[in-house]
Amino acid sequence: MSHRMNRRRFLQTAAAAAAGLSVPLLSAQEKKPGANDRLAVGVIGVAGQGAYNLGGVAGAGCEIVALCDVDEKRAGKAREQFPKAQFHVDFRKLLETKGLDAVVVATPDHTHATATVAALKAGLHVYCEKPLTHTVHEARVVAELAAKQKRITQMGTQIHAGTNYRRVVELIQSGAIGPVKEAHVWCGKSWGGGDRPKDTPPVPEGLHYDLWLGPAPQRPYHTAYVPFNWRGWWDFGGGTLADMACHYTDLPFWALKLRHPTKVSAEGPPVHPETAAKALVVTYEFPARDTLPPVKLVWYDGGKRPPHFAEGKLPKWGDGVLFVGEKGMLLCDYSNRKLLPEKDFEGFVAPNPTIPNSIGHHKEWVEACKSGGATTCNFDYSGALTEAVLLGNVAYRLGKPITWDAKELKAVGEPAADQFIRKEYRQPWTL
Repeated sequence: MSHRMNRRRFLQTAAAAAAGLSVPLLSAQEKKPGANDRLAVGVIGVAGQGAYNLGGVAGAGCEIVALCDVDEKRAGKAREQFPKAQFHVDFRKLLETKGLDAVVVATPDHTHATATVAALKAGLHVYCEKPLTHTVHEARVVAELAAKQKRITQMGTQIHAGTNYRRVVELIQSGAIGPVKEAHVWCGKSWGGGDRPKDTPPVPEGLHYDLWLGPAPQRPYHTAYVPFNWRGWWDFGGGTLADMACHYTDLPFWALKLRHPTKVSAEGPPVHPETAAKALVVTYEFPARDTLPPVKLVWYDGGKRPPHFAEGKLPKWGDGVLFVGEKGMLLCDYSNRKLLPEKDFEGFVAPNPTIPNSIGHHKEWVEACKSGGATTCNFDYSGALTEAVLLGNVAYRLGKPITWDAKELKAVGEPAADQFIRKEYRQPWTL
């Protein structure tokens, strides 16, 4: 199917899809740009993190043909930077752009899945910010659809492209600290807390607030949500866990070849119906993988840290990851790594690098879109990572540990958990 025919097919079904009607998926057999061709990209969300991603894909050689943002004023800088690009406030209109090859989704979490699914159904390649989706169920839907459509995908865990992460993975997988049965991940950031504001200030000029809400339940506009503080509210984000765990937990996921936990428990303050916990400790239990032993992975945020610090077993350190092996420990973060106890690793020679350095997180995706190659954080990998991360909030909001059935996407014997695994969409928004 030619690209032109594919676009025509999409335009014929766009109205039905927007109305929530069932439409068949598009064929994935569209013309790929050649290795030397420009990739025509649209960017959905062009301020804040979106501006960073816009710069990343433009710097990787893309042709920016369309921009979308629900806030016309915040989009001003991007529009000045790319004056020839079409501009829309509704991403559904952006997806109708003639000749579009791929899109970047950099919206708040609650609209990741709706935009990503619509783009995949349109036959487009997709780069989506982390977490991949707002709910566990959405992550599964997005990953399965991307595989069915055979699209090139990447989640925005940019540090995955860093050289230090690669060296850490090599150390763990070469057996430098022996078999790893325990890992700890912590981040001092804190999102959440507080009740819904009672005042109702006017919507600022240029902000299309109903489009910003998208599939989320209707509520009056307030600066407590838009544009910066939505992460702490369950309707829009998932607190610090959803914000940062895909970055830090990515490392043990990669190094230890993790995928689906079997048990998840969480500790935090009393559950608030509106907002996420300001501090959370989540324990994930992963089964054995081939010859690798079962692993307990513990996440801490909001100032919580592993007990190893209080016990004097670790040096002064910021946010990071600790692998505990039978022969020692490996402490690391985005750019540093340290084998412990140091006296046990005097004279240690690191293995020769086996994982090639990245050409750049955005460029990996751009080049793969053009060549049909692979990316390192495709939606199969990052979908499973997102599912696991978000299960921490499911267990916390349920108020009890869960036994997880990944195949059925169910907390065993806990039907009350379903409301946190999936969500209802405000009409006319659907997946």
